[in-house]
Amino acid sequence: MTDTALAAALDALPKVELHCHVEGTMRPATVVELATRAGIPLPTTDVTELYSYRSLDEFLSVFWLVQSTLTGRDDWARLGYESVLDAAAHGRVYAELFFTPARHLTAGSRLRDIVAGLDEGFAAAEAETGSTAMLIADIDRAFGPSAGVAMVDELGDLRRGGATGMQRVLGVGMDSTELGIDPASFRDAYRLAARHGFRLTGHQGENSPPSAIATLVDVLGAERVDHGLSLVADPALVARFAAERIPLTVCPNSNIRIANAFGSLAEHPFPAMRSAGLLATLNTDDPALTDLDLGYEYASAADTFGYSFDDMVTIALDGITASWLPADDARALRTRVQNAANALRPAVPHQDA
Repeated sequence: MTDTALAAALDALPKVELHCHVEGTMRPATVVELATRAGIPLPTTDVTELYSYRSLDEFLSVFWLVQSTLTGRDDWARLGYESVLDAAAHGRVYAELFFTPARHLTAGSRLRDIVAGLDEGFAAAEAETGSTAMLIADIDRAFGPSAGVAMVDELGDLRRGGATGMQRVLGVGMDSTELGIDPASFRDAYRLAARHGFRLTGHQGENSPPSAIATLVDVLGAERVDHGLSLVADPALVARFAAERIPLTVCPNSNIRIANAFGSLAEHPFPAMRSAGLLATLNTDDPALTDLDLGYEYASAADTFGYSFDDMVTIALDGITASWLPADDARALRTRVQNAANALRPAVPHQDA
C-alpha cells in the first residue's frame, strides 16, 4: 500500500470528532464576506497571512476576530451548514462541537438565536450528508466566572423551555486562555451545569500544569479533558486517567500550528499517551484556521507515529467510547466503523488482520 492509498482509506473511514470549535471551521471566504457585510475591518484579506500564530494567545486574538464576523442568526446558520458539510467530506460522521458565545452575548446577541442558527445550519447539512453534529457550550475564561454562571443559567432556562436547537446542546465546557487562571474559580458554573443536567468537559493542560487538569476533574467534575498535554508530566495522574478511562480530546497538529508547543509532529506526546493506556482521541481543534481536516489528522498520525490502518481504526473506535452518544447509538456507530474498516482495510502483509 502506498502512503497515498492509506491516507485515502483513513479519509473515508467513518470518524468521530470531540474537540472542534465551530467558529474555527469558518471558511476563509466566509470570514471575508461576513466581515465586509458587517463593516468589520480585517488586517488583511490574505488568510495565509491572517492565519499565522506564534503562540496560543496570538491565535486567540485572530479567533476572536473571526468570531466577531458572526452578527446574527443567519450567520450562525451559514457557519453550521458549511462546517458540517466540510467535515463530512473527510469522513466525519458524528461530532460534539464547541461554540463560545460570551463575546456575542456581551455585544447584545441572544443565546437562543445562536443555538437556533447553528441548529438550522446543522440540520440542512445533515440532510445532505448524514453526518450528525451536537453542541457543547463553552465558557470563555477571559470573561470570568460570573459570565460563566450567567451563560449556564440561561442555557438551563432555554433547555427547560424547549428552545429551538437545545436538544443539540449536550454539555458545557471551558476554553480560551489558561495562563494565570485557576480552573477552580469556575466551580459555581460547573456545579450549576451539572444541576441542569449538562455533561461536563473543559480545555486544560495545553499551557497549564497537571495540577490544573486534576482540578478540572476533581473540583469541577469534568468527565473528559480537552488537550491535556501536560498530563504526561505526572506519572501518577497518567496511571489514574488510564485506569479510570478518562478521555482526552487531543489535537496534535493544532498543538504545533496554533500553540507552537512542539517543533514537529514527531515530538508530540500522543503516542506516549496511547502507550500509557490513556483514552486519547484525535481531533482537529480549529481546522479552517489551521488548514486541517480530520482525514489529514488521521493520516499524519499514522505516517508520523508508525501506526497501521488497524491502529487508526482502534483510535476511531476510541472516539466513540469517549463520546456522549447514547449506548444504542454508540453500538450502532461502532458497527458502522468496523464494517467500513473491513471494506477499506488494505490487503498488504504488514497490516494487522
